[in-house]
Amino acid sequence: MSNLVNERELATSLDCPVVDGKRQVQHVTPHSAEVGGIPVNRALPRRQRRLIGAWCFLDHIGPADFAADDPGLRVGPHPHIGLQTFTWMIEGEILHRDNLGTAQVIRPGQVNLMTAGRGISHTEESLPGEATLHAAQLWIALPEADRATDPRFDHYPTLPRWQEEGTELTLLVGDFAGHRAPTLTFSPLVALDLASPRGGPLRLPLRADFEYGLLPLEGDLAIEGETFATHELAYLGRDRDEVTVTLPAGGRVLLVGGEPLGEEILIWWNFVGHSKAEIAEAQRDWEAESPRFGTIPEFDGPRLTAPPLPWKA
Repeated sequence: MSNLVNERELATSLDCPVVDGKRQVQHVTPHSAEVGGIPVNRALPRRQRRLIGAWCFLDHIGPADFAADDPGLRVGPHPHIGLQTFTWMIEGEILHRDNLGTAQVIRPGQVNLMTAGRGISHTEESLPGEATLHAAQLWIALPEADRATDPRFDHYPTLPRWQEEGTELTLLVGDFAGHRAPTLTFSPLVALDLASPRGGPLRLPLRADFEYGLLPLEGDLAIEGETFATHELAYLGRDRDEVTVTLPAGGRVLLVGGEPLGEEILIWWNFVGHSKAEIAEAQRDWEAESPRFGTIPEFDGPRLTAPPLPWKA
């Protein structure tokens, strides 16, 4: 069997293979790029792995330092459907605006959650004088039954935090180790930030019916003797009741997991859909400046232009 066939099977399997009695961990190589001069490493979706639960997109942004005359992040009005955008802020501050009239600054230790549902548009920009940006931005695919829900925006300034073995844990969404986050979900999910000032091992309890991934945000990560570099996603799969991770001094890791979505989704540009027709309709509405996506008059810049659809509408 060729390596290509093996990669395809592994990309769709929810269970990592067992070799010599030990369940393996899949290495998922990120795609590195610059967005507006800011370094971004994309861990999902990749050829090796498309989904972890309903998590369908995972960008590690920065860390980036701006010069005094650099405006930092500035993303003009753009649309979304069929998803939730999820921002976990580590350093810096970002102003979010949307066509619902929201204007919300996100600061370190906080989560912004935007539910696009049937359609929303928003902007993101660094605040004047901000010199640093470090964040994780993720998308959560809405189940087909909820894809046309009403759009909304939620800000979470306070999240469950505790310490274990010298590691600081922040629960961003879901339930974990007796703690529960207030974050709105449409499918069973979990996300957990692990920050270790002094480094060392930590045992994490897991749900066997969830699939999980671990993304090192600062420093390398060791999982049961295997090393994962910063930005390199470690896919654990299902059928684990625990995992032991070792962080370096000053290390930070993001754990994401969830019940397998069990639905086929399509991602094109800023849209998540369950059919090509659904996405094509959203793109036509955006290009026609339909009321579906509204306007954001407070932003003094142009709307983003959608690239041509890769199929015939």
